Amino acid sequence: MEYVFPLKQHVGVACEPVVTTGEEVKRGQLIAEKPENALGSPIYSSICGKVTAVGETQITIEEAGTDFGKYEPLKGTTPRELIAESGLVGLGGAGFPTSVKLNVQFKDEGYVIVNAAECEPILSHNIARIEKEPEKLLKGLEIVMELTGAKKGIVAIKEIHKEAIEKIKKVNSNAAISVFPLENIYPMGEERAVLRETLGILLEPEQLPMAANAVVINAETIYRLREAVEEKKPLIDKDMTVAGKLKENASIHVLLDVPIGTKVSKVIEEAGGLGAEYGELIMGGPFTGKRTELDAPVVKTTGGIIAAETFMPGPEKIGLLVCACGADKERLEQQAASMGSEVVGVEYCKQAKQVKTARKCENPGRCPGQVQKVMALKKAGAQAVLISNCTDCSNTVMSCAPQLKLPVYHCTDGAMRSVNYKMIRRFRKE
Repeated sequence: MEYVFPLKQHVGVACEPVVTTGEEVKRGQLIAEKPENALGSPIYSSICGKVTAVGETQITIEEAGTDFGKYEPLKGTTPRELIAESGLVGLGGAGFPTSVKLNVQFKDEGYVIVNAAECEPILSHNIARIEKEPEKLLKGLEIVMELTGAKKGIVAIKEIHKEAIEKIKKVNSNAAISVFPLENIYPMGEERAVLRETLGILLEPEQLPMAANAVVINAETIYRLREAVEEKKPLIDKDMTVAGKLKENASIHVLLDVPIGTKVSKVIEEAGGLGAEYGELIMGGPFTGKRTELDAPVVKTTGGIIAAETFMPGPEKIGLLVCACGADKERLEQQAASMGSEVVGVEYCKQAKQVKTARKCENPGRCPGQVQKVMALKKAGAQAVLISNCTDCSNTVMSCAPQLKLPVYHCTDGAMRSVNYKMIRRFRKE
């Protein structure tokens, strides 16, 4: 079986191959390294096998009798060396090299905040890992606190995950570490939303957590960091959620330690196999995931594979309302085309501020209202709106669009329908 390793799986530049076609490699062996003095992260083989192709964008390896319990250990001796050598990046989807993020030293009281929100609906693997091994989460947090000189650690987790919270509290003996329960809305796991809730500080869209004297790090990143430091294990495996239109219909499966480079088709087979009908395959979560294919490989930042429900037919003309917290314009255009609808207008949430090449919300999850935007789409000739709004923004859309006789579709509809979850529309607190 072939495994595929793209040379760019992270923020920064692509890696450069250090193996050649025909070469035998071992699990955990370096196969591509970042260029010197460039932002990037090395890549390791997750299997034992033979290199069958080395291209400009990827390396292909044919598996040969992998023992997934073994791997080539890292060579570093200090935590910082091991983290940099491991190839670890932000595993919540951003993919920023972890060694660079942790290249800080707090002078005063600093905070390390574990983002364990499991922000996207359906995705369940972070919580499953915490429930299984809470002590390893805390150990990883302690390592980062020591590296950065932070005086306090916080595990930020949605309050609905009561079992995970209790298990963390049960094994926590460090008075400097606390658990902070988050509200169960999207995008409560957005970095600045986490800081706003835990520290009471709302950063500007272009500001980084260091402006709040904090580092925010994803839960699985913390687990893999501990592996690198204590077990000298490179980043070669990935936890993920596989869900949707599978043979066991409307099902959600958590797969732990899936070898990076595994094809989507194999991951789905391990979760029981693909159902007869589906609309699209999504890599990632319902809000921010991208369309993928069966031959695509799992990469460092893969958090989920969702076989979405078949697309509902849309109206002849549709308007797009783009939120910085959800699917971007291109993704909504793709979905509109699959619905058979012509896009006649595009509007952006009034809080979606342009920051360099992307848009970021000025106050994630706190919406000021979308009436003007919806009315503009109506004026453009839209017969319905397709939105990518967060929970609170969806509330405001639903307060006006139906009154304008505009049906509302959401970028998450296919994913949510595939597991029989309630679709994102009006949100009411219990």
